[in-house]
Amino acid sequence: MTRPMSTRTRSSGRPRRRLRSSILVAALACGAVVGAGSPAAASAEPTPVTRAALDPVLVEGRGAQVAFLEQEAENAETNGELIGPDRSAYTLPAEASGRTAVQLDPGEYVEFTLPAPTNAITVRYSIPDAPNGGGITAPLAVSVDGGTSETMTLTSQYAWLYNQYPFTNDPNAGLLHPDWWITECGCVPGEGFEVTKPFRPMHFYDEQRMLLSRTHPAGSVVRLTAPQGTDAAWTVIDLLDSEFVAPPATRPAGSVSVTKFGADPTGRRDAGNAFRTAIAYAQRHDLTVYVPAGTFQVNEHLIVDDVTIEGAGNWHTIIRGSQVALKKLAPDGSVHTGVGFYGRDAAAGGSSNVHLADFAIEGDVRERIDTDQVNAVGGAMSDSTISGLHISHTKVGLWFDGPMQGVAVTGNIVVDQIADALNFHTGVADSVVSGNYVRNTGDDGLAMWSEATANAGNTFDRNTVQTPTLANGIAIYGGTDNTVSNNLVADPIREGSGIHVGSRFGAEAFTGHLWITDNTTVRAGTSELNWNIGLGAIWLYALDRPIDADVQVVGNHLLDNTYNAILLVADWPVKDLYSITNVHFRDLRIDGTGTSVVSARVAGSASFENVDARNVGAVGVNNCGSFNFPPTGSEFSLIDLGGNDSSGANTTGPWLAPWELPNTITCDDRPPVVAPPAPSPW
Repeated sequence: MTRPMSTRTRSSGRPRRRLRSSILVAALACGAVVGAGSPAAASAEPTPVTRAALDPVLVEGRGAQVAFLEQEAENAETNGELIGPDRSAYTLPAEASGRTAVQLDPGEYVEFTLPAPTNAITVRYSIPDAPNGGGITAPLAVSVDGGTSETMTLTSQYAWLYNQYPFTNDPNAGLLHPDWWITECGCVPGEGFEVTKPFRPMHFYDEQRMLLSRTHPAGSVVRLTAPQGTDAAWTVIDLLDSEFVAPPATRPAGSVSVTKFGADPTGRRDAGNAFRTAIAYAQRHDLTVYVPAGTFQVNEHLIVDDVTIEGAGNWHTIIRGSQVALKKLAPDGSVHTGVGFYGRDAAAGGSSNVHLADFAIEGDVRERIDTDQVNAVGGAMSDSTISGLHISHTKVGLWFDGPMQGVAVTGNIVVDQIADALNFHTGVADSVVSGNYVRNTGDDGLAMWSEATANAGNTFDRNTVQTPTLANGIAIYGGTDNTVSNNLVADPIREGSGIHVGSRFGAEAFTGHLWITDNTTVRAGTSELNWNIGLGAIWLYALDRPIDADVQVVGNHLLDNTYNAILLVADWPVKDLYSITNVHFRDLRIDGTGTSVVSARVAGSASFENVDARNVGAVGVNNCGSFNFPPTGSEFSLIDLGGNDSSGANTTGPWLAPWELPNTITCDDRPPVVAPPAPSPW
């Protein structure tokens, strides 16, 4: 694999520090102080602590509260090379947190000065694929304060997808769908058309956790080195998460351990039968299933109903499984199985009173097969809770097929998925997804999909979603009386937005209300590959039917938008059939747009009140309506309820100017992009 193309700078022999004082002050205010007496305390300040690669004060009150502190490699000391910033799809910087990372050649390093006592780290990284796909493994040397180096094993076996949906692991493959239109030639290429290979590489990053041999005080320096002799021609370090992990939890009263039934905590022997036996025993005797510290091999779906399963903490209890090819096609279309905890099918009555807590689920999914049920948690689980899990390398972290109600998904970490992190699919009601941290999904981070039966009365609240490599941070496809609130969404890569409201994929209509309140998006609004336009950080899309429910978009902060802050659109074949109406934007802060504040490519209307925008890159309103250009004006009306102010770089006059109302055509189909300045306190 050739080295990635990017903007680079190389330091000379002495390592450099790139320190943002405002971020450091915020980190110190959060208790990240340098520990007196540590070997590095006299000479080093903490590497800045960030959230979504920003000063934490800019996203205060939004997103999940997590145990770790995030530190970006581009803010650390290194003798490697900066790559980025770059928001172009199919590049390593674009998929990095903050769109910038550090690339190490063999022998080079990056150093992070810890802001708080730490005994565990997570490294987000990328290494090359094998020439013919399938990935490689490579070492990363980890040392603290110049002490004995430990080895973290990196892999690209779960990264590097290519080509058209649903993608392939083969970098040498030709077009999967030569009958699809592609932007690369602006055509339907047909059989025999040659594309540059590898075609559309993506999903570059993975992450690895490591418990350190002891606790290191604040001010200690963690050095990550790509050792000489590594099989990786380069190693990209995106960030380091550091935390203090408590010892394993002891077995709770009223529980039975899976080891009583022969489960092997070394992971050498399959523990599936032991888990099934323990679950059945616990159900009969009204006991909790306890999974102690260790690694347990489970290569199948465990069916759970009316049972509690608790681990010793997701750093200590790891339930890991291989993907297994089925001997014959399953009724649901699966050709594989793998580790997962599944409620019974809704058609069979579903499950209820299931409680899963405090363990890790590590899958072995390396390709996207949409018919495969190879998710970490699945099925129907009413009146249930899922909390404290760490989920990686499955297809979807949590995929719920309703009808079902009353599930609470709280405080989980879901990373490195081939598709979504969580999807409420079909008739999920009165359920909550809160306090979860999501990073590096291959499709929507969090989704509600009202296929066949509407989802109703659900809330996505105070979650963090970062770097979905395809699609959206949070997506709502139809449904009734749902809420998206207090979330933090950063760095969607392509064909998606920060928050998406879509009448598509056969979803039931939006009815009642949809509240989108007090969320923050960062560097959102990607390029839509098929339309070849820029999306919005918030994107409403009428494809299958109109959107006419009461949609309230209130109190959101849209920061550093790559293109538009807000996009309302209908697809060209249905542009004269479907409209978007009854949408209300109020009390928004928009800091930086590459193009417009609002782009309308649909018939309908929306109201705007106290929507303050600054650093607007293009005309405030790009109003194309339905592209019929009637003499009466655009088919989309913007209703000015007052207080819609604008200021800052690239901004000339009010973004919602009087001459643009109510439906003046101001259609610039693809305006030039002007990169805004970095966000700052309002």
